[in-house]
Amino acid sequence: MEHTAERDNFLALIKRGNKSSAVAMAGNAVIAATKGIAASMSGSGAMFASAMHSLADTVNQGFVFIGSILSEKKPTSRFPTGFGRVINIFCMIAVIVVTIMAYETVKEGWHLLQHPANVKGGLWLNIAVLLINLSIDGAILIKAMKEIIVETNSAAKGQGITLGAFKNVGRAAPATRLVFYEDLVAVTGALLALFAVVVTALTNFDALDGLTTMLIGLLMFGVGFRVGFDNMVGLIGVAAPKDIEEKVVKMIFNDPDVTDINKIRITQEGRYYHVDSYVELRPGLSLAVADDIKFRIRDMLMSDPDISDVTIGILEDDGVKDWPPPNREEVVN
Repeated sequence: MEHTAERDNFLALIKRGNKSSAVAMAGNAVIAATKGIAASMSGSGAMFASAMHSLADTVNQGFVFIGSILSEKKPTSRFPTGFGRVINIFCMIAVIVVTIMAYETVKEGWHLLQHPANVKGGLWLNIAVLLINLSIDGAILIKAMKEIIVETNSAAKGQGITLGAFKNVGRAAPATRLVFYEDLVAVTGALLALFAVVVTALTNFDALDGLTTMLIGLLMFGVGFRVGFDNMVGLIGVAAPKDIEEKVVKMIFNDPDVTDINKIRITQEGRYYHVDSYVELRPGLSLAVADDIKFRIRDMLMSDPDISDVTIGILEDDGVKDWPPPNREEVVN
């Protein structure tokens, strides 16, 4: 029975893992294999660069999926704040892989500029592979956009999903952000590679192959920097976005016995939030009643699926209005 429970818990963690990264891992493994075959048959540097990017995506998203599973583990006595930042660690590993692949891609592009490859036949094979790449990566990108909308509770629908995803990507889970950025570059890289393959096959502009390869590598460097910065901030510990703070504040003030918020600090752990706050209650309450109100506020906040931990302190109303503070710094100090 004990082994069955452990297996069930493990399966539950897998189900709660980031779906975008799992789908992206499988899709990019297929893409990398087909591109690699096409690159070896045609000698196209742009196709090689695109294959390297897809291989990097496969490895990265595998790491990220594992990290997203581990980050869903419940807090323990040794790790009382939970495992939310584990996903940031795995995303940093993914950044290292992306950076190495980006360096190799730029290096290959520079080599192709100096010594243009003799691209053999296989034009239609390359085009077919890149069109498959665009369809798969495009589908993954759309799924990541939809995940961003769900995770950020955005009201965007239909054609507004794309704009909503770009607008709210900073508030999405680290794993979803990585999938979004990587597949955005993957789609762009596939379009560039398709352009280079067609032009070099129909003209004598062989340098375009190397230029495109280097550009794809530079885009990969850009993804590495962006994702690395976001996850470095997450590892240090970052305050929740302003709209999350406003939502939590509104929930607290919805309690009829709350008169003011003395202090509040909301930190982000992975895709979850920790709330620490001192609230002021109407004067004249007994300790027992005040305790009941405190637990009521805590339970109300914990009912939000994005909030994993709440610590509430209670004070009697001192007659001084503390919220809203004169500046944001007072909120986090």
